[in-house]
Amino acid sequence: MEKCKYMMNDALETPEELFKLYEVLQSVTDSKGRPACFTANTIVANPDFERIKESNYKNYFYEPFTKTYLRTKETENSFAAFQEGMAQRLFQPQLHGREHVNISRWMRDLQNEVEETRLGFDYSMTGISAHITNTHRGSYQSALDGGVDELMYDPAAISAEGAQVFEKVFGFPSVSFIAPNYVWSKQVEEAMHKAGVKYLQGTTTQRLPSDFGEKRGLKRHYLGQKNRNGQYYLNRNASFEPTLDGRSNAVANCMKQIRRSFLWGKPAMISTHRVNYIDRLNIENGEKNRVLLRQLLSDITRRWPQVEFMTTDELGSLISES
Repeated sequence: MEKCKYMMNDALETPEELFKLYEVLQSVTDSKGRPACFTANTIVANPDFERIKESNYKNYFYEPFTKTYLRTKETENSFAAFQEGMAQRLFQPQLHGREHVNISRWMRDLQNEVEETRLGFDYSMTGISAHITNTHRGSYQSALDGGVDELMYDPAAISAEGAQVFEKVFGFPSVSFIAPNYVWSKQVEEAMHKAGVKYLQGTTTQRLPSDFGEKRGLKRHYLGQKNRNGQYYLNRNASFEPTLDGRSNAVANCMKQIRRSFLWGKPAMISTHRVNYIDRLNIENGEKNRVLLRQLLSDITRRWPQVEFMTTDELGSLISES
């Protein structure tokens, strides 16, 4: 596990971790007096391990993430903390998918009694990273991946149901979507269009679904590009991932990327993941990274005093209406 930084550091967020993050976001304001903010791209469901086991691994079931929060005392109040961040305009949820699990690959390995997959299941866990596994297989985290040989469940239908769960939990539809691991198909785009999604988050490269071992197709996108459904592609062009990429140059590298974006007259869309702000598995992880985040936000507002902070849905609306 020590070879996977997610497995060593990531966990379901606690209220305390969220409030510590909110404090950092509130420590700076933009040219309009607004605090910094995160687009909280949200996975809205997790496997229901009990029901799957009761079916003898033959059938898949899921539960909303709000129910998962209630399974441990540390996280039983996390959704209330999430909502408080929303109320303060610090934390704006958008759809990341129903699960961050490729249930076709995962369920097949459970049914085939793959040892480490079953062992992870016994600990209510799916996220054994492909690069540290002893099993030759595709990624479990790439939820919408897979071709005709691997798929047992329809990624487009899963995504559409994820949009429904999102609206039920939050009380409003998500207008943007970002596919897990940047893998999605045109069928998923069409399903998201029907669900009201106007903006597709990602990078410059869309990874097309494929069976494990096949050569993967790629599609390039530019910021503001529209597809045949009228959806806009919003490309991340900066990264702040100190846990994954190292802390020593995390702030300086992100500042360079922001400066390059502004030089070309583009908004800076910064990628950062939950793993950077979790500290109950590794206390230094969250503590040190929040210090760096505070430094980054302070450097941004000092270097560009006219900067404006906004969430993905707000940026998408600005681009589509311009």
